[in-house]
Amino acid sequence: MKIWLDDLRQAPEGYVWCHSVNEAIRFIKNADYEIELIDCDHDLGEYAEDGGDGIKLLDWLVERGLFYKILLHTRNPVGRANMERMIRRYWKEP
Repeated sequence: MKIWLDDLRQAPEGYVWCHSVNEAIRFIKNADYEIELIDCDHDLGEYAEDGGDGIKLLDWLVERGLFYKILLHTRNPVGRANMERMIRRYWKEP
């Protein structure tokens, strides 16, 4: 399963589209399939009220030791830099 976390941009074919962090967490908790990839946006607009911005999903994953492959598609340069820093710190190279 591939997860696309974004409030506006529709998920590419083959992805589950999650609009909020909490929605993504629910999918991860209830996944019947192995999670291959999570592709994240940072800014989630009004959906940020449901769990925060995309970096909060990374926080949640780190707290649980869940280091799925992460890609970033955010256009927010500061948000991207913060998320990349977190990935470099906690995710091991494949």
